[in-house]
Amino acid sequence: MDELSSIRELYGEPPTDPALKARVRERLEAERRRSSRTSWFSWRAAVGGLAAAAVAVAAVVAFASPPTAVETVSGRSILLAAATTAASGPAGKGTYWHIEKLHDGTKVTDLWATRDGKAWTGERMAGRAAKVVVFSGKRAPFSMAGKDLTFEQIQRLPTDPAALKEWVIGMLPAGSGDGVLADAVSGLLWSKPSPPGVRAAAYRLLGDLPNVRYLGRSTDQRGRTGDAFAFKLDGDPAVERTLIIDAASSQVLSCIDSAGVYGRGTQRSEVVLGAGWTDKGPAVSETAGTRP
Repeated sequence: MDELSSIRELYGEPPTDPALKARVRERLEAERRRSSRTSWFSWRAAVGGLAAAAVAVAAVVAFASPPTAVETVSGRSILLAAATTAASGPAGKGTYWHIEKLHDGTKVTDLWATRDGKAWTGERMAGRAAKVVVFSGKRAPFSMAGKDLTFEQIQRLPTDPAALKEWVIGMLPAGSGDGVLADAVSGLLWSKPSPPGVRAAAYRLLGDLPNVRYLGRSTDQRGRTGDAFAFKLDGDPAVERTLIIDAASSQVLSCIDSAGVYGRGTQRSEVVLGAGWTDKGPAVSETAGTRP
């Protein structure tokens, strides 16, 4: 049985009703609870073995508090669960694709884009009015590895993970490392208007990349809980990028870049405040000819 069949047995075929998010979340939590119980019983069994060998030591251990259960839910299963949710998502409806991000806790940016290539950007700081700029340049509002990416290209991307990987590699500069590949693939999940099938393929592809590590449960700067995944970006000094993902909604909640030993150096963060299609457009205040 392949991994996709296994995940379908665990989470079920993706329905189109809104209850899917709750089902995925409940089953992920159930799997975590099973993992916690397994860790606890394994610990008790170990204590029993020590008791048989040394009664005095066992007596001390028996009154000790049980250790914190180790999360044994695999990162790949979580990414596949997010893929299941993404695949059942609705096709984009609305005039504008809009993403709103909080940068380093101080600055908020917006990007609106239409299917015909028009785009607007907005920026605001705390206590200041938003400044919205019309993007009137000739380049596309989206990019991958420094290359333009149009709305039409994004909609036509492969929905098979292997084919998507081949296509992405073709966009990358020669000699690119695994970090560039993971960065390009993850960008399809939150910074671009990728259709459901493409987002699902991107999640499955991330689950197969050996350099993508699961860090466990985490909380973003707005207090939202998700699962954290990290990979090294190419370059010197090495920078590690951490994404916090909500598998039940298939949304990326935040992205943090950390440089330095064990990520304790310079950090740059982007928190996704909202991403999706809307009929509410920007209130234009200015025109510019630069890329958003």
